[in-house]
Amino acid sequence: MKKVFILDTNVLLSNPLSIFKFDDNDVVIPISVIEEIDTFKKDQSDIGRNAREVSRILDRLRMKGTLSSGIKLFDNREDSGQLYVYLGHNMDILPELLASSTDNHILAIGLTLQKQFGDTRKVLIITKDTNLRIKSDAFGLAAEDFAADKVDISHLYTGFITVSVPPEVINDFYTNREIRLPDEELYPNQFVIFEDANDKSSVVFGIYDGPEDVIKMIDPRNEGVWGIYSRNMEQAMALECLLNDRIRLVTISGEAGTGKTLMAIAAGLVKTTDEDQYQKLLVSRPIFPLGRDIGYLPGDIDDKLNPWMQPIYDNLDLLLGGSPGSRQKRFNKSYQELINQGMLAVEPLTYIRGRSLPAQYFVVDESQNLTPHEIKTILTRAGEGTKIVLTGDPYQIDNPYLDSQTNGLTYVIERFRKEEIAAHVTLQKGERSELASKAAKLL
Repeated sequence: MKKVFILDTNVLLSNPLSIFKFDDNDVVIPISVIEEIDTFKKDQSDIGRNAREVSRILDRLRMKGTLSSGIKLFDNREDSGQLYVYLGHNMDILPELLASSTDNHILAIGLTLQKQFGDTRKVLIITKDTNLRIKSDAFGLAAEDFAADKVDISHLYTGFITVSVPPEVINDFYTNREIRLPDEELYPNQFVIFEDANDKSSVVFGIYDGPEDVIKMIDPRNEGVWGIYSRNMEQAMALECLLNDRIRLVTISGEAGTGKTLMAIAAGLVKTTDEDQYQKLLVSRPIFPLGRDIGYLPGDIDDKLNPWMQPIYDNLDLLLGGSPGSRQKRFNKSYQELINQGMLAVEPLTYIRGRSLPAQYFVVDESQNLTPHEIKTILTRAGEGTKIVLTGDPYQIDNPYLDSQTNGLTYVIERFRKEEIAAHVTLQKGERSELASKAAKLL
């Protein structure tokens, strides 16, 4: 039985291609939704770009027929669904207390179509608006969130597994420095933690080499990375990925205080200034305030951006300025000297579109606040020899249009898990301070 999907404005603005995600079912876009999209078309944000893309898609489809009568969504499929722009909505079908609004127009259309089709077609409203889904359910209408770009966060790829083995297996691993696990399905660059079945405190880990189909032991980095030493096993895994030039995309997730940004910047400094593997370390982050925005800021562009980029400068100060509470610098250079020499750049993501970034170590902090489309825009900027590191906490999102299942970071983690050039590590233990760790767990 074919279904009828009625799309809300927020679905189209989050993914303009959502129109084509419903297989052989029919898609209905209310005229009030078109009106609402029109109000966003001049916006310079990603929402404005998506609004313009929706208009272009509908205009191309319009050339094949009449939107009010239905247009095939797929020319090469006989069972193609139809797209309709629905003009009429009988508001009398709703109680008088419901005012005239786009959400209530969608409700009225849903009830009208449900009455029209009866048991022959199932009518569903697709919306990211929780309240509209609640109201739809109250009227006996099926309503769902748009799930095509959702990731099941409860089963999110962690980048490692733990395997309990006899002690002789661990001894063989130490002797041969590699081992095969034919019974385990592993992803490229996935870490395997071998736990002694007789002694849970005895563990060793390695990284899976896909082309050779073996798990290889990793040499400990006793010298540290710009004065930074891994404090737990997950951090050691993350540093291995960050310093491995064969891995071109690294994603690191974890709660506040697990060391994501600090390790990424430290590894970038090593690769850029010490080893000359990259021409520049570029560190960036999206601009989203925590809480109420403070409004316009005075000064030039550097003055305006400084509050947003300050978390990055804090990490650079720690790496270049010595241990906390110490005034003695660990290194002779300050980050301003590195910026002046063209070896370091700290920039917002606002102007990333259209750029090409060859031979750069590119760290994107707080990437959970980016949409899947914005993440795609960033990754497609990578030129020859560039490495991109995405860090963030999927549960700490400031973007009002995203959640833990739909943000760009989780999107990339899931879709790149099978790629040889990508690696992911989930950091689980907070190392910033005892207070930060307690706050992350208790609050």
